[in-house]
Amino acid sequence: MAAFELGAREAAERIRAGTLSPVELVEACLERIGALDGRLQAWVHVDAPGALAAARQLESEAKSARLRGPLHGVPIGVKDIFHVAGMPTRAGAGTFAHSLPTRDAACIELARAAGAIVLGKTHTTQFAYRDPAPTKNPWKAGHTPGGSSAGSAAAVAARMVPLALGSQTVGSVLRPAAYCGVVGVKPTHGLISVTGVIPLAWSLDHVGVFGRSVADAELVLGVLARRNLAPGPARAPRLALAAELLSRAAPEVAEHVQTVARAFARAGASVTEVKLPAAFGELHAAGHVVLEAEAAAYHAHDFGAHAGEYGPEIRKGIEAGLTLSATAYLAANRLRLAFRDEVMPLLHAHDALLSPTAPAPAPDLSTTGDAWHCAPWSYAGVPSVSLPSGLASSGLPLAIQLVQAAGAEARLLAVAAWCERELAFTHAPQA
Repeated sequence: MAAFELGAREAAERIRAGTLSPVELVEACLERIGALDGRLQAWVHVDAPGALAAARQLESEAKSARLRGPLHGVPIGVKDIFHVAGMPTRAGAGTFAHSLPTRDAACIELARAAGAIVLGKTHTTQFAYRDPAPTKNPWKAGHTPGGSSAGSAAAVAARMVPLALGSQTVGSVLRPAAYCGVVGVKPTHGLISVTGVIPLAWSLDHVGVFGRSVADAELVLGVLARRNLAPGPARAPRLALAAELLSRAAPEVAEHVQTVARAFARAGASVTEVKLPAAFGELHAAGHVVLEAEAAAYHAHDFGAHAGEYGPEIRKGIEAGLTLSATAYLAANRLRLAFRDEVMPLLHAHDALLSPTAPAPAPDLSTTGDAWHCAPWSYAGVPSVSLPSGLASSGLPLAIQLVQAAGAEARLLAVAAWCERELAFTHAPQA
């Protein structure tokens, strides 16, 4: 197996055992980027000299049995709304928004302290909203990798890097993970610091991760959350299935999720039909009001001077947010929080709520796709996971989403590990 094909946990274990050099791993990833990124455009900035210098230092430390942490020598990609000291932050926008930070975002500090090597910055949609990034889907270049964490998902899927960081305000980690056939995890709101990350909507922004397995995602999540999130023994879970979450899916996707649920039941899981709280009916509209109001508040100063340089979707969202009253914002936020409170007992009563991650496979490059299935759990601030679960008739990946109550990451990861084992998804995009 080539070094670039290794998942994060296996790479870390080999580095710890002395059978893999961090330099060898970084060189393999850089070679892979050189071979593929001209076509896929996952990366906006690659710091080859810096990554190799860090790898040499970490290799020396590993040889002396001085390991910084669980990510020692593992390369990561970072979405280009995260500040990384010495690397430009562009946020997918024009030069008016560019900066050269001298300090890492809080989560980057933690990753580096645990031994991670920042390989570079991955493409994002402008200001992490809906205007598509230049990145192509590694499975089929005419299709979107999703947004807004487009480059992070594509880079992990294309085996350019074993791990990448992204952010999710509505569906920007789980949807790209689903479209690109990798694992995506969005933890509880606030579990991972967003200090040093350009905001879209403070009440909804989450730092999330991409990996090639649940174990890989758990490895970096534990570092960023500064706690042990290792799941307990995997056992057949109690799953909930809500008809409301299947009704918007394309027939192929709805049938796929039902087929997966039946397979899980045959493997010992219990699958119970449930109904979501009444507030679900108004949740999507309310969450969007909160997003637009908070995005407008953050961008108001720059927007006054640079409105013409904003993309059409983010411009439309900010303009809508600038017209909202405080009363409308507060009413929407109250409804969002009411849904959170009402859905929590349902989530606690099951090991996970099962649904599609997206209503259909990745659409074409004119859009970043539909975040409807991810949005409720961003608005409620509860943890969710996307697992690749099969291939559509088009050959593009399909995915399931698992959701748990706030603060129950370890429980959710245990369920995800069980489901991942039963799904046995081994497909990868062709280089």
